[in-house]
Amino acid sequence: MSQPTIVDKSVQHAKEWFKELSDYPGIGDEQRAYHALRASLQELRDRLSVEEAADLGAQLPTLIRGIYYETYEPAKSPTRKHREAFLQGVSERIDTQLNMDPEAAVTATFALLSRHVTSGELEDVRHMLPKDLRSLWPDVAA
Repeated sequence: MSQPTIVDKSVQHAKEWFKELSDYPGIGDEQRAYHALRASLQELRDRLSVEEAADLGAQLPTLIRGIYYETYEPAKSPTRKHREAFLQGVSERIDTQLNMDPEAAVTATFALLSRHVTSGELEDVRHMLPKDLRSLWPDVAA
């Protein structure tokens, strides 16, 4: 049997993230996990400085990093949106047929990032967000 290729490993790593995310309340399966992760990451990315967006992107699995950077326009970043506007942006990025709660998508995504991104990077990201938006993120120390 041959060794898995780098592409196989990249796909497997992304699938592990989708599977883990699918276990959070309000997500349910890997298709919904993809949409939740994509919408939440892209909204988050657009709130960060170009440098901070790159720092966070560097810690994402290869294929998820591609999703993260899809449609990115660094010249328009960062935008400052508070909680409701952020959730509305996530809602607009999620397939409407999925009928997914944007707050559940964001909370699950932030919890997933808390498990896989270094605590220093999480603190840098959270520091760039308005206080009401930071409340959607689980305590980094937890």
